[in-house]
Amino acid sequence: MSSSQTHVARGFGAELRTSALLALPLSLGHLSSGLIGFVDSAIAGHHGTRTLAAVSIGTALFWLPMMIPMGTLMSLPPSVSQMDGGGRRGEIAPLFRQALWLAVALGIVLFALLSLAPMAMAAFGIAEDIRPGASAFLHGIRWGIPAFTLYLCMRYLSDGLHWSLPTMVFGFGGLLVLLPFGYVLTFGKFGFPELGAGGLGVASALMMWGQALGFALYLSKSKRFADLGLFARFERPHAPTLKQLLATGLPIGVTVAMEGSLFIVTALLIGRLGPVSSAAHQIAINVASLAFMIPLGLAEATTVRVGHALGRVLRQAQDERDMSGVRRAAFAGYALLLLTQTVSATIMVGGRHAIVGLYSGDAAVAALAASLLLYAAAFQFPDGVQVVSAGSLRGLKDTRVPMLLAALAYWGIGMPVGATLGFGLGGLTPVLGPRGMWIGLIAGLSVAAVLLCTRFLRSSRRIPMSPPEGTLTSGA
Repeated sequence: MSSSQTHVARGFGAELRTSALLALPLSLGHLSSGLIGFVDSAIAGHHGTRTLAAVSIGTALFWLPMMIPMGTLMSLPPSVSQMDGGGRRGEIAPLFRQALWLAVALGIVLFALLSLAPMAMAAFGIAEDIRPGASAFLHGIRWGIPAFTLYLCMRYLSDGLHWSLPTMVFGFGGLLVLLPFGYVLTFGKFGFPELGAGGLGVASALMMWGQALGFALYLSKSKRFADLGLFARFERPHAPTLKQLLATGLPIGVTVAMEGSLFIVTALLIGRLGPVSSAAHQIAINVASLAFMIPLGLAEATTVRVGHALGRVLRQAQDERDMSGVRRAAFAGYALLLLTQTVSATIMVGGRHAIVGLYSGDAAVAALAASLLLYAAAFQFPDGVQVVSAGSLRGLKDTRVPMLLAALAYWGIGMPVGATLGFGLGGLTPVLGPRGMWIGLIAGLSVAAVLLCTRFLRSSRRIPMSPPEGTLTSGA
């Protein structure tokens, strides 16, 4: 091996270690979020199949309007990491404070939408015996929405500065709130009324407020962030900065919504098939969601590393710019992804019956859920590739074309295939029920993986002559 090849190998090895150390707390933090879904599903499942089905539909309707705001706030990590890598650390705090204003506005809008969400159940044809519990869940959880959007804003700031440990700590801290409160309020223990699915909604709201207040206290007291002066002053909303945040963030939000809504609408359509199908789908999708937390953490770490590398590139003279560091950061994410997805798929195939037994003792629900886990295992690799590719593109602030590619993959291919196989097409195709809908998920994710990976390989060859469109300034 030549000296240049040795240097490249060492550079990739260092990038691999850095990405892994950044991604581990992020993945564990996301895993804690996935475990929140597990706790909800396990408590609801032991309360009854109807309660589990209600929480499944309520969770879907909760995340349906949440996707775009959550994705919009994802503009913060690449912006912060580019500022940090480009030696513009003094611009981070003003940007963060403007992002807080955006988070407050998004939280208010989401609260209003969730107040109206129960009306959508009839339109989706959700079984009538599921609707009351799902409505109670939504009425409870909506009170935590403003806290959740603020929490996301603070978390993304910390992640963008290569400090992802708080994401893990506050994620697992939330479980310590949800588990006891969810159990007590669902089953009506210690003198509290038995609220069923509504109790889990209230407990989730309490958890969100605890996480937001805890993170705010941490940021204000931590020496790591002291030089930034995050809360030293508060400017009024600054329209140009908010516009720039939205210009970068809204395409990310729509992209996230394209994928997320594919899963959510799948759950709502399966809800038309009754409590057994809905409960089995909830179990399988919860397991798949838990597994997805690891590549999601890798994707966020890759966003930060790619953004940081691009920040260094933009500091260089135009004739000296080298994008190899940007591609190296992305390839490290892909390499780690192959390992994690192999493990996830293997566990789903080999341990599916034991996993399902943790959720429900209903034989019909368990049998269907175990079969759906085979489909979940099948989409582990395409799901991982598409999310890491999307994260790499976010690091480049390349968000608009990926939005269109996601729309094509998920809604031009994934949903039509799933709906056709799940419910039939005028007698021309077999009716496969939930299994057909899951085949649609596999199709949509596979196409997205190919399109987004190809897009990154093309975009990463271009050396920008100036900061990419949407690069943010303090503006305040």
